[in-house]
Amino acid sequence: MRMFPLIIAAATVLAGAAHAETIRVGVTAGPHAEITDVVKKVASERGLDIKVVEFTDYVVPNQALALKDLEANSFQHEPYLKNQISKTGWSIVKVANTIASPQGVYSQKYKKLSDLPDGARVAIANDPSNGARGLMILALHGVIKLKDPNNVASTIADITDNPKKLKFVEIDAAQSPRALDDVDAAAINTNYATQAGLDPVKDPILREDPKGPYVNLIAVRATDKDKLWVKTLVESYQTSEVKEFILAKFKGAVLPSW
Repeated sequence: MRMFPLIIAAATVLAGAAHAETIRVGVTAGPHAEITDVVKKVASERGLDIKVVEFTDYVVPNQALALKDLEANSFQHEPYLKNQISKTGWSIVKVANTIASPQGVYSQKYKKLSDLPDGARVAIANDPSNGARGLMILALHGVIKLKDPNNVASTIADITDNPKKLKFVEIDAAQSPRALDDVDAAAINTNYATQAGLDPVKDPILREDPKGPYVNLIAVRATDKDKLWVKTLVESYQTSEVKEFILAKFKGAVLPSW
């Protein structure tokens, strides 16, 4: 008879410990932040408290993770993460796929690709992975040719044919929507496009293949990858509730990729 109070007390302590576990997840403002707010609600029902930390660029979230100011982040695709690791040596690993956010090429001056004039100025991101995305979209649609159209590290130097003699302007990815006033076209990531009021499904004159290599992910420090909270975070993200939210909210601009 005396065992029952002990069992109940132990269960209460364990439940309290589970609910007390808190992690900080870094995201970029826009779709990643909105989705993680839904993940937070699902995770809370599973004993995990998520504090969502928003960033305005792509560099700081990995730095914050490496420096233990975050426990996880959810904002980037694998080519970008690999590029960051190659430069910094940070011990950060992918633990799950999240969403696909196809990059688009937008223009305020031209309605379709064929209207783009010879010598047009085209803005692409100045970070290697997202800059390569812009070039790969143009190559996919035959605007330019690359040495290897599937190389996620392609640069302007890898262009082998440029019949329209496009002039490339490399800028910070976060500034790409603002560049539309000054260039003929710009390759813009979905989160920055939506923040600027662009429709990533209807507005691009060119769009990336959503089944390409740029699926986004959840990253954690390598030393944490086998911890229970990582499993709970991933399972909370990859639920029907989150998938339904993504499909209803973003209407094809962002797609679940698990």
